[in-house]
This record gives sequence, C-alpha cells and structure tokens, in this order.
Amino acid sequence: MSPRSVVVTGASTGIGRATVLELVSAGFHVFGTVRRETDAEGLRRQFPEVVTPLIMDLLDEDSVRAVGEVVNDTGPLFGLVNNAGAALPGPLETIPLEVFRRQIEINLTAQLLVTQVMLPALHRSAEETDARIIMIGSIGGRLSGPMLGGYGAAKHGLVGLSSSLRAELAPSNADLELRSRRRRSAPSYAAPNSESKQDGNAALPRRVRPQHGAARVESLTSALSYRSLQWHVSGSNRRDSCPGTAGGNPPRSRSRLQGRSRW
Repeated sequence: MSPRSVVVTGASTGIGRATVLELVSAGFHVFGTVRRETDAEGLRRQFPEVVTPLIMDLLDEDSVRAVGEVVNDTGPLFGLVNNAGAALPGPLETIPLEVFRRQIEINLTAQLLVTQVMLPALHRSAEETDARIIMIGSIGGRLSGPMLGGYGAAKHGLVGLSSSLRAELAPSNADLELRSRRRRSAPSYAAPNSESKQDGNAALPRRVRPQHGAARVESLTSALSYRSLQWHVSGSNRRDSCPGTAGGNPPRSRSRLQGRSRW
C-alpha cells in the first residue's frame, strides 16, 4: 500500500521544513512547495524519494494552478498544510498600498487559491477515508500590533475564511483546522524574483524605514504596544501591570464616537 500524501507549502525553512521532517518520519509522502530551485534541490538531497519538491510562488496564480494539476494527477491527497506566508512591516499611515495588498494576496487570497486547486484530490481521499486541511494562522489573527496592520488584517481574514470553509466542508470527510503560531522563520515576499531574504523595509518610504530612523520606529512600537496591547494581553487588574503610567493604571484612549473612555 502506497503512503498517503500531504502538500506542505513554504517547505524551504522554518515551520514548513520542520513539518516536512515530521511527516516523513511518520511515513507520509510529501509534496513540498518552494520558490527557488536551490531550495528544491536541498529537499531532494535531504529527503530522497519521499519528498517531491514543487516550484510555486503564491503571487503567481499560474504556478499555483500548475502545482495543483501535478498533485491531482498523482491521486488522492490526504492533507494540505497552508504554511507559506509573509509579514511586511510598516505603519499603516504611510505603508504603500502595493505592500499592503501584497500581504493580503499572500496571506489570504493565495491561501484560498491553493486550497481550491487541491480540493479535488482532497475530496478523493475523503471519499475513501478522510482528508485534512491545516491553515497556519497567527496570534496576529486575534490581536494586531503596531507596524503589522497589513499582516494582522490578512490573518484576521484567514480566521473568517477558515470558519466558513470548515462549515462548507462539514458534509464531507474533509476536516479543516486553523493553527496559530507566535513565531515564524520564512522568506519574505517583499521583493518578487529576488533571491535574498528581505523583511519588506525596502518597499517602505525612505523616511519610515527602520534603518533610517530606528529610534522613531522603536519609540512608536514601544508606545503603541503599551497603549493598545499590553493591558489586553495581561488581563490583569494589578495597578503595576502597565509600566510607564501614573500609579500603574492602564492608559485610556478617548472614543470620539461614544464620547467616553474605553480600553
């Protein structure tokens, strides 16, 4: 009996590479998607015969559909791990819309596209036994911090997409789970066709790049972290839970719509 197959996107580094290792150890055959031939060759060397590397770029719809055809031609697909993604930091006040749209495209729209092209093979597996779809989410899908508004918007959207898709797939044996992660190590999509890893700063206006005003960015991030995140995350009533405020009380912000203080 041939081993069951799983697709893992973003298999070159980080969570994707670790997932490939675990699946291979458990006896699965893995289709690992990467963007560069050098990464594909690395998978071939490390996992000969048990991993099939496939070149795919989430920003290139044709490449995604081509990979879908390859996978569907091989037979039933037991699992899909939508792991590939990117975070391109920048303040929403000045982030170029191109950079914002790129994060939505990669972290939300492309996740649906990959799922759509893999579903025919997943349904075939579900008809025989069952099938699994894993969406790799983020703490950013629950609470968005400063400088990561685009990423947070996409991850919040992924929560809604996953909820709807899970309900739509309920009549079949295809199950969907959304898993959140706090840290990630993956190549960025900041510079398409670039072979170097970048964090998206090159796409930001010069005056807001961290390397051109690190103190300003650090100060902004620190201030906003205390005022919009820390009190929510801690959930504490201790008066010393929010440093930097008089008497340790949490900072308040005035809502113009409601005309009263709110957290």
